Amino acid sequence: MARDTGFPEADAENDFQRMRRQAELARLTQWFTRQPADVNAILPFDEVVAALGRAGESYLGLQTVEVTSIVGSVDRTKDFDRYFRPTSARIRSRWQRLAAAQRRGESMPPVRLYRIGGMHFVIDGHHRISIAIARHLDTIEAYVTEIHTRISPEGINVPGDLLLKDHRRLFLSRVPLSGTQADTIRFADPFDYAELAEAVEAWGFRLSQEVGEFLGRTEVARRWFGEEFLPVIRMARRADVRSELDSDAELYLWLACERYRLVRKHIWDDEIIDELREQPRRRRR
Repeated sequence: MARDTGFPEADAENDFQRMRRQAELARLTQWFTRQPADVNAILPFDEVVAALGRAGESYLGLQTVEVTSIVGSVDRTKDFDRYFRPTSARIRSRWQRLAAAQRRGESMPPVRLYRIGGMHFVIDGHHRISIAIARHLDTIEAYVTEIHTRISPEGINVPGDLLLKDHRRLFLSRVPLSGTQADTIRFADPFDYAELAEAVEAWGFRLSQEVGEFLGRTEVARRWFGEEFLPVIRMARRADVRSELDSDAELYLWLACERYRLVRKHIWDDEIIDELREQPRRRRR
């Protein structure tokens, strides 16, 4: 790391130039190593909230926040990358003015952040956070508002992860499982959530016809998990129809699709499971 010169304006200029070089080097590295295009993209707050579903908020007041937990922005997603390095020289003037003022010892107000899980999103203070990172500061003072969401934000690292979260949220609105039952249903392919939702709704329709009364989504979800999903997974395990690459949900969906393709029936028994065991394991897409 370059030594400070002791001249605030010169050191601020050097900091900005270093951050810009790092941003461009990261872009080149991403291109040469063929990493996903969004690997260095800042997370957009509105899209994250839309994918997770907003359930409320709580004002937490003044907090000391780790700079590394700040990964997103409300409205400045084009000016900074994921690590708050400036993406162009357009903001140079203001950035260097604030950086020089901080080096002269001038006080700065706390930034304002939204918190979702362990992530923070900037409402106000993008330049100050970028400067803090340039100066290798570990924490920053911030007024924090926590956003409560309908599903967990765990696993969000890049904007591309939001599609999976969005489909999971929609699935749980159609098949309202909760707790460990909801945690059991996990897919790597976001569109598998839609396919399973269709299957559960069809199962619920057949059950309503069988019992002669309308069953709501919550009741269908509860009975599907206990009367359909768990028995099928247990039979599959006994028959050793399993792959280390599959979650239980992926295994169930594959079994259900193959069963209907082979026998055109909505029943389960050992004979069908044995027949499915002989089928080559292949993705539907």
